[in-house]
Amino acid sequence: MGGLIFHVMNRGARRGSLFESRSQYDHYEWLLRKAIVDHPIRVLNFCAMPNHVHFIVWPENDAQLPDFMHWLTGTHGARWRIANGTVGQGAVYQGRYKAVPVQSDHHFLRVARYVERNPVRAGLVPRAEQWRWSSYWHRHVACDGFPLAQWPVAEPPDWADQLSEAQPLHEVTAIRRCVNRGCGIGNPSWQDEIGKMLGIPGAATKRGRPRGNHG
Repeated sequence: MGGLIFHVMNRGARRGSLFESRSQYDHYEWLLRKAIVDHPIRVLNFCAMPNHVHFIVWPENDAQLPDFMHWLTGTHGARWRIANGTVGQGAVYQGRYKAVPVQSDHHFLRVARYVERNPVRAGLVPRAEQWRWSSYWHRHVACDGFPLAQWPVAEPPDWADQLSEAQPLHEVTAIRRCVNRGCGIGNPSWQDEIGKMLGIPGAATKRGRPRGNHG
């Protein structure tokens, strides 16, 4: 796992809301900053949405991703229950996060576009730079030193326009299919290689129930 890039996603239980106000989003970002410092991992991209969150991370060893996500999800979930007066009423998140490896080339750019374009695709804002709770906003609007790591490839000069324009349907479909199957996002040969390494479906694996999330 260490050295690979992962697209990570988690949803609210029963697709329930995680964030309903600016203060709830802001508190989550405060926790995210603390998680990156106290449970170090390279966070390349993120986007917090009303009922789910996306990350692209680049762990340096096998322990970083589970340690980071366990603390962030557990701490946020506990504080969410306290703030909403619902302690003891079950899990806030749907379960264990999903994490699929991503090839560090143009496939990374496709997934980064998918993540940072999420609020535009959902109709929450017309342009990505208007969504306050994402890596794009921190990199290019606030420029506030949020602890984001350098990408494995250069950011395209027209990135803002790419985020505001519709992403090709085949790219979106391929990303979602890989997340649902639990397979790597990349070239077929890379998918098969990573599949054997991590024990997850490869490009040639017959469709069926994934063998679990590895991350």
